[in-house]
Amino acid sequence: MGNLKGKVVIITGGSTGIGRATSLTFAREEAKIMVANRDVAGGEEIVNMIKEQGGQAHFIKTDVSKAYDVERMVNQTIQTYGRLDCAFNNAGVTGETASIVDCTEKNWDFVIDINLKGIWLCMKYEIPEMIKNGGGVIVNTSSVLGVVGTEDRPAYVASKHGIIGLTKAAALEYSPKRIRVNAVCPGPTKTGSAAETRLFTEDLDFEKKKVAEVPMGRFGEATEQAEAVIWLCSEASSYVNGQALVVDGGLTSR
Repeated sequence: MGNLKGKVVIITGGSTGIGRATSLTFAREEAKIMVANRDVAGGEEIVNMIKEQGGQAHFIKTDVSKAYDVERMVNQTIQTYGRLDCAFNNAGVTGETASIVDCTEKNWDFVIDINLKGIWLCMKYEIPEMIKNGGGVIVNTSSVLGVVGTEDRPAYVASKHGIIGLTKAAALEYSPKRIRVNAVCPGPTKTGSAAETRLFTEDLDFEKKKVAEVPMGRFGEATEQAEAVIWLCSEASSYVNGQALVVDGGLTSR
């Protein structure tokens, strides 16, 4: 992989699941990390873990659906590290399970504001700083449900499809400024969350059913998604731009 040592990266949703694994993986690569999410305790915990391992990391409480918070996040990164090289715009929510007819306006707005508007706001404030620095790399988190549909999650599916479109638009606009923009589309992935652990413990049939849908016969690990993000941010992927990299064990190949 390309050398990420000393590179400055923002990671939203950086204290849980794929974001947490990616924060630790960037730390392994000796990058300088700004962890941003709403959970203060979780954010400070992952920053302390990185520092204990000899890495450089800071935390800033951020609601990506709020322009003020996102602008402050980017400004704080510049004040702390002096520049911005990479961004992993990962913060997202699933929202409620409901049909298109039963989905509430409140749920729709909640999911779209964080998942789609949030990524637009992140790029809105990240890109100008990357231009000042002569370029950079952005990776946005979409999903396998950004390339296929499913029932009972209309807002989530719409947001994740929208992220891929927004990623392609940004790649076209800012390639001349030496900024690459790609998306990662995780398939079923073990995040280690308490809710996930409880679900699989209480409903083993659900876990078996979901695993059976994946050609590789297992869920992905959060660290495997993190490695995909690292590759997209590195010089090893220097000619990859405007793409949606699906990391799903072959699920969407059916």
